[in-house]
Amino acid sequence: MTDAAELVDAIRKELRPLEERIIQHPYLAALEEGRIPREKLALFVGEQHRIIESDLRSIALLISRCSMPRTRRYLQELLNGEDTAFGALHTLANALELNEGWLQAYPPTPEAQSYTHFLSYLAVSGSPAELAGAFLVNLPAWGANCGRMAAALQSQYGIAKDTVTFLDFFAEPQPDVEQTILRVIQQGLDTGVETRHISTAARFLQSYELAFWDSLLTASA
Repeated sequence: MTDAAELVDAIRKELRPLEERIIQHPYLAALEEGRIPREKLALFVGEQHRIIESDLRSIALLISRCSMPRTRRYLQELLNGEDTAFGALHTLANALELNEGWLQAYPPTPEAQSYTHFLSYLAVSGSPAELAGAFLVNLPAWGANCGRMAAALQSQYGIAKDTVTFLDFFAEPQPDVEQTILRVIQQGLDTGVETRHISTAARFLQSYELAFWDSLLTASA
C-alpha cells in the first residue's frame, strides 16, 4: 500500500528544480528593487481576482462530487479559506485604487489563468486526492512568494501592512495543514486513486504556477 507522506516526499524531490525557479523568480526580485511600475501592480490583483472567482466554483463542484466525510470537511475548509482570501484581495484592490468595475472588466491573460483552468479540470474529472496533492506540493512556493511580495509592497511601494492581508494569508503557515492534506491523499490512495495521477497533478499545477509569475513579469516590463 502506498504511503501518502512518502509519495509527497518523492514528488517534492522530483519537482524541486521547478520549485526553485518559482521562489527565485525575477518578478519578485524586480518588486524588491522597486523596478515594477506601481500601476503594473494592478495586474497581479486582476489575475488573482479571476483565479479565485473560478477556484471558488471549482472547489464547490468538487465538494458536490465527494462522498467521503473527512475529505468533504477538508474541501469545505479550503473553500472557506478561498472565500476569506477573496475578501482580502478586495482590500488590496482598494489600496491600489481598483474598484469593482475595474476588476470585472480586467482582461486576464491565458498564461496566468492556466493554473485555474487546470483546477477546473480536476473539479470535473479528477479526484480530491489529486487536488490535495497538487496543493500540498505547491503551497510552500506560493506562500514564499506571497511573503516576499507583501514585504516588497510595504518597503518599496508604501502600501500599508493592513492592506496586504491577502498575501499574508497565504504566507503564514497554517497549523496541522500538511497532516490534514496527507490524510485526504491517503484516503484517495486507499480507495484506488493512482499515484501517477497525483504526481501529474502536482507537476502540472507547479508548472502553471511558474507560468503565472512569468506572465506577470512579461506584462510588467
